[in-house]
Amino acid sequence: MKKSLLLNFVFFFLISFSIVKAQEISLDPVTITSSIIEKRTSETGRNIAVIKGETFSNLPVNSIDELLRYVPGVEIQSRGPMGSQSDIVLRGGTFQQVLVILDGMRLNDPNTGHFNSYIPISPSEIERIEVLKGASSAIYGSEAVGGVIHVITKSFAARLNKNREENVNKHSLSGGISSGSYGLLNVNAGAYLQTNRLAVSGGIQSNNASGAPQRGTKGYFHNNTASVSAQYQLTDRLKLAVRSSFDKRDFSAQNFYTVFASDTANEQVKTSWNQLKISYNMGKSAFSLDAGYKHVSDQYLYNRKSTRNESISELLQGLALWQYQISEQTSLVTGLNYQNRSISSNDRGIHAIHQLAPFMTLSQRFGEYFSTSMSMRVDWRQNIGTEAVPQINLSYKRNNWQLRGSAGKTIRDADFTERFNNYGKALVTGGNVGNPNLKAEKSFSYEAGADWFVGHGFKISGTYFQRLQNNVIDYVSTPYGAMPRQENLSPTGTFGLAKNISDVNTQGVEADIQFSKTFDKDSHLWLMGGITWLSSSGKDLEPSFYISSHAKVLSNFSAIYRYHNWSMSINGLYKVRSPREASALQTHISKNYFLMNAKAEYAVIARKLSLFGQIDNTFDTKYSDLLGAQMPGAWFMGGIKINFEKR
Repeated sequence: MKKSLLLNFVFFFLISFSIVKAQEISLDPVTITSSIIEKRTSETGRNIAVIKGETFSNLPVNSIDELLRYVPGVEIQSRGPMGSQSDIVLRGGTFQQVLVILDGMRLNDPNTGHFNSYIPISPSEIERIEVLKGASSAIYGSEAVGGVIHVITKSFAARLNKNREENVNKHSLSGGISSGSYGLLNVNAGAYLQTNRLAVSGGIQSNNASGAPQRGTKGYFHNNTASVSAQYQLTDRLKLAVRSSFDKRDFSAQNFYTVFASDTANEQVKTSWNQLKISYNMGKSAFSLDAGYKHVSDQYLYNRKSTRNESISELLQGLALWQYQISEQTSLVTGLNYQNRSISSNDRGIHAIHQLAPFMTLSQRFGEYFSTSMSMRVDWRQNIGTEAVPQINLSYKRNNWQLRGSAGKTIRDADFTERFNNYGKALVTGGNVGNPNLKAEKSFSYEAGADWFVGHGFKISGTYFQRLQNNVIDYVSTPYGAMPRQENLSPTGTFGLAKNISDVNTQGVEADIQFSKTFDKDSHLWLMGGITWLSSSGKDLEPSFYISSHAKVLSNFSAIYRYHNWSMSINGLYKVRSPREASALQTHISKNYFLMNAKAEYAVIARKLSLFGQIDNTFDTKYSDLLGAQMPGAWFMGGIKINFEKR
């Protein structure tokens, strides 16, 4: 039944493409993620997906991680719904091998990669999200192995100029409220103002539910985010941008990290984020200085009889950038990145690591069609060592075709959980245990791809990629007798020990499509989809946990159709992965599943007031992305949206 539904949807895709002639949309948008300076995606040599911020309110999604879940090539391994917790995976890596960036500043948490999807920004503030697939450590350093998720916000992206001949006065106000099954109550609101010299944005999001029934508890969540930011043009050359945000997640975490029947956990994660950016433009050159500070408080209670784990992690960072346009064909970017990552925990102890990295990118165009960029970063990490990380990107675009290629080195250091998890407890009877002797991961990645621009509104992309990895870090099931440290371990326990797996070879193929068609002023169709086939092989691979959990086949899609006052949207995915079982919970991970969400909206007042109904998990699929963390079945909701805008 479900396979038949998937085939019908694919058939609908093909028919849609064959019967319409596309109208012009931006399938070659400007991006900054691959080289930090603005380029057309066709000049980067990379496979980059760009999602407009407005897509969030038009699709059946409730949080940023759910929006990313349906971007082609992005695998979101969710433990809970609507922002409770999700791991981000790109190209078959682990969840720690994806770097998340907000307006140029890295967000990856020093404590654990499980927190990387907690992006401290309200959806109303998002201008666009750029998803760069593949190696990017030569620009961004550690963790940018499988790719980069870069969130760019409206105020930081605004183009200001106090000397404009025409006065600029843009402002908008949007909001929505919905309720539904399991005591659901969601609120999303935001505002934006821009004048010649000032851009200000802010917003809130609140997702709440008593939750679907679980074993001995309910899958409740109270996930709240509030953010505000501004950019101000001080002089013709000097700009200042600031941001402050707060994010709190309080949720049932039953079997998020273990497969034990005694696990009835809950968790609260509080994040504060502050950022400052100073930019100075000097004609052919530009200088910017960024500073960011992230503070995360995590409280985790395994069950009522256990002691609560309490951890505070901090990330202090600075980024100095100098850009110089040497000629129309040549540009140079050089910079220096500093990080101080620290943790204070009753479970993992007190630790800190300093990191300093100079880097440089040289971009060159040869004639009208060929462009290249070469990058080099030298990363110094306290107590770990120094590593040179090179990369080269190539692009050839002529008429409706683009050929591209990339090759580069990547690195990743173990986080504090991988090094010290369960070190501070008096007695550990089972679960994952850290290893302070872990070596840094190293890998070499390369890819080759092509893009075909069919007219102005249809783009087809194909990419082959391979990543050769050494010392990959993952948890491996290990009996007590084989544990290197046994001081606080129960002799009867079985543990997951963080280890360096010797070699892993990951390779795959991606195929993506983007499509848009405007039939008339009252009718429009937008589609985005893709499929990824990949495999990982290597010594000691099978017993590991996270590497072997990635999808072997992943297809995800989104579609929006508007007709007069009506809007219909769907998104979904089909996933094939290795099946697993947990006998203690009498549960398993199926070999495959198909998931789809649907939303219908009617504009009572055009562009100002609308009503909507939504069904998440439309076909009531029973599934888990990670063993033990059961996801909800069909979830019904409905609500109202308002939007007031002046340009």
